[in-house]
Amino acid sequence: MAKKETDKKEERVAKPEEKAMPKKFQKLITEIESMTVLELAELVKVLEDKFGVSAQAPVALAAAMPQAGGASTAGQAEEKSSYNLELKTTGESKIAVIKLVRDVTGQGLKEAKDLVEAAPKVIKEGVAKEEAEKIKKQFEEVGAMLELK
Repeated sequence: MAKKETDKKEERVAKPEEKAMPKKFQKLITEIESMTVLELAELVKVLEDKFGVSAQAPVALAAAMPQAGGASTAGQAEEKSSYNLELKTTGESKIAVIKLVRDVTGQGLKEAKDLVEAAPKVIKEGVAKEEAEKIKKQFEEVGAMLELK
């Protein structure tokens, strides 16, 4: 009985491959099935040259489709929901910037000082847009330059 069950499973697996094929393509498909991989690669190259197309183009289009879909159009960039805050320059008031870095990051004085001295450096990651803009404004008030990435 196990043999019969296995045969039935094999039949079920084989059926999806057997789709209705127009008669005009049956001979062509039979010929393609008998070709070696090298012959198929050569055939693809000949068809690409003959018709001025690339077999890779549909793959590239398929990969780009999810990005182009949705509410945004190809010309519009989607707005980010979270930002990384990168300290570019400290300006003249380095001590005020160190204090601000401590407040924003919750780090100690030494860690904040090391971050400020290593500028340009990301000081905080994954910040919401409103909070990021607020923090940027605070840094600009003390003379530092902060970039949202």
